[in-house]
Amino acid sequence: MSDYLPSIYTRFLDRFPEVAEAQGAVAKAVRDRTPFDERTDRLLKLAMAIGAQAQGAVKSNVRKALQAGASLDEVRAVALAAITTCGFPTAIAAMGWIEEVAEAP
Repeated sequence: MSDYLPSIYTRFLDRFPEVAEAQGAVAKAVRDRTPFDERTDRLLKLAMAIGAQAQGAVKSNVRKALQAGASLDEVRAVALAAITTCGFPTAIAAMGWIEEVAEAP
């Protein structure tokens, strides 16, 4: 799996570097305050992204969760858990986004 960055994100970085830097600082401050290891943190963020039906965030957090040591089965389990909380259509959409990342070169 590559270190894929969507073109919309790289354009954002190019156009608004100061905003990206500030957002990165907030993300780091929040991450520094969490009691969770990186793998758990990424799975939690994946769950929130699924609940928000945020395709880009789901794909990003799938990549990051896998890089942090989560298994593909664990990532899929997060989407399955969304069925009862977020609804079947939301979970199925997330499953599709997860598979897109899993199948990417």
